[in-house]
Amino acid sequence: MRNTSVLPRRFPKIDVNPRYVVERDNAAQVIQHDLWPLAKIDPTKQKFPCCLVWTPLPVVSWLAPFVGHVAICREDGAIVDFSGDSMIRVGHLLYGDVARYYQMDRQQCCFGGYFGGHTCKQSYQHAQFGRAISWDDAVQLSARNFVHRTFNIFSCNGHSFAANCLNRLSYGGSMHWNMINVGALIMFKGQWVDGWSILRSFVPLIVVACYGYLVIGWACPVVLLSFYLLLFGWYVLVSYCFKNLESG
Repeated sequence: MRNTSVLPRRFPKIDVNPRYVVERDNAAQVIQHDLWPLAKIDPTKQKFPCCLVWTPLPVVSWLAPFVGHVAICREDGAIVDFSGDSMIRVGHLLYGDVARYYQMDRQQCCFGGYFGGHTCKQSYQHAQFGRAISWDDAVQLSARNFVHRTFNIFSCNGHSFAANCLNRLSYGGSMHWNMINVGALIMFKGQWVDGWSILRSFVPLIVVACYGYLVIGWACPVVLLSFYLLLFGWYVLVSYCFKNLESG
């Protein structure tokens, strides 16, 4: 007679409740999007949580006020600034106080390390580039990468650093952040810190333009316009045609 006590037992089939699946997925989504609340922006202490920040550059911004220096801020508001060869500053910008800022929306980030996995459409490209599990993680990973790079105002600069962070987050579902669209974002959507920030950004250009008009007449605006076109053309070439220069 066979001993059936040692035979493997067949467990009854368990039906999965669809309601449980929905609740589990909703819980994972809540965990993914339950972000720690940010502190208020405080320009007096140079605290700009999850912001892109901008300040004019000496000489260059006197001629072209749309050109400046960009940095990105951690969730606690501390500025993280790629401002020189193998140099990452934390706390303040090298070229002066913040004049303009734009606060990013963390809900538009793809944090690939959470339970829900990738929320962006280009999950493979995002993972290959280097994903981050939080905003601060993206800033830290980019800082580790750029601390070994050579700073160049025309190719590998603060805009490039901020773009690298946003690409690690696949911010807005995009992996194509570069100097051009980072600059455009803070230019068209950013906010001025105060009236003095506006003055120190545009008064030097007014002075230069007036002096140039007195010296060379109407040739001055022609020269400035030509300079703007050349500068903009160069940044477009670097951002879209020679990406290896921007990536360092």
